[in-house]
Amino acid sequence: MAETPPPTPLDTLIDVPQQIARKTRSALRAFLVGEAAGGIVLIAAAVLAMVAANSPLAEGYFHLLHLETGPVLTDKLGPMTVHLWINDGLMAIFFLLVGLEIKREFVDGRLATWERRRLPFIAAAAGMIVPALVYLVVTGGDLSVQRGWAIPAATDIAFAIGVLALLGSRAPPALKLFLTTVAIVDDMGAVAIIAVAYTDHLNSLALAGAALVGGGLYALNRSNVRRLWPYLLGFVLLWLLVLLSGVHATIAGVVTAMLIPVTRSPGAPDSAESPLHRLEHGLHPYVAYAIVPLFGFANAGVSLKGMSLASLLEPLVLGITLGLFLGKQIGILGSIAIAERLGIATRPGGASWLQLYGVALLAGIGFTMSLFIGGLAFPGNELLVDEVKLGVLAGSILSGAAGFLVLRFAPRRKLASA
Repeated sequence: MAETPPPTPLDTLIDVPQQIARKTRSALRAFLVGEAAGGIVLIAAAVLAMVAANSPLAEGYFHLLHLETGPVLTDKLGPMTVHLWINDGLMAIFFLLVGLEIKREFVDGRLATWERRRLPFIAAAAGMIVPALVYLVVTGGDLSVQRGWAIPAATDIAFAIGVLALLGSRAPPALKLFLTTVAIVDDMGAVAIIAVAYTDHLNSLALAGAALVGGGLYALNRSNVRRLWPYLLGFVLLWLLVLLSGVHATIAGVVTAMLIPVTRSPGAPDSAESPLHRLEHGLHPYVAYAIVPLFGFANAGVSLKGMSLASLLEPLVLGITLGLFLGKQIGILGSIAIAERLGIATRPGGASWLQLYGVALLAGIGFTMSLFIGGLAFPGNELLVDEVKLGVLAGSILSGAAGFLVLRFAPRRKLASA
């Protein structure tokens, strides 16, 4: 095994939280604790956004989001604004963390074997397909909103785990781990949807440049380069080239994550020599407590002025609401039941059906990724984007409240350790 190089200033900055994180059993355990607290911060940020958008502060709130703060990087986006820097810049770091979590789980975690992957893949796939179908059925033949079919397909890990945290011991670790693994697989699907369904007008020259940078990162990986700064420099270059190419810039985060080396340590604490683990532990606090809440604050604010209860019955709003609330629970719980009936997989940790129903409901909290996809589906159309926000908020609140109540009053059952 290659000798671990002495830390650079950048490596040291990234590794600040590592001393605490190494005391945990794994990145996933640390993730659950941090994600729960981060989810509560996200909930607070969303509430603040709604208050700001519906108070005397509204004009200042929306003015700040649309304040021009940078050059024109692409004609498609126009001048960079605070909102664009958050959605296209900071969220690339969020997707970098998502990519690291996905790779870690496949190489050294709960998705490392096909036996463990089977149920989360089945549940996540059904939990994306059924909400999309519900959305399409509800919106009917309205071609103007069909591009939003993927909005209710996503699950927000931070928000869902934050609700579970409020339940304390009534949400055993086995349920948290199951919901997290399903949400991670869900994220994989969301990333694929963003790359394929919401990409057009490609710039082949910029795309070729991005491919060269990706090839360079791959060469670093194959050469067993363990320092993080070359990968992070490549990430910045890749972000700019992907942004210019027409593919959404956040995909650069996932691509970079897949090319960062990882040292396997099955059944043991995360390896201090693993670049992936070091970067994941280092990024997580900043993403959980700053980037995601900032995204929530910038995207959850919708003015309710001029809206009424009838607004909730608009096809786009109703399609998203029912997709998240009904589609997720039907897809996830139904697929688990079918998989167990056919002998393909078994329930996680011996959980009761009522407990799994509560978890399936919580998977209907689509906040971060749903809002993100909504912005991609209807770029520049503020009316439809506001309807997306209303639908996502309604579906997520219904799912979160129902899931909380089901798990709060479900009979306690001792679950096997995850």
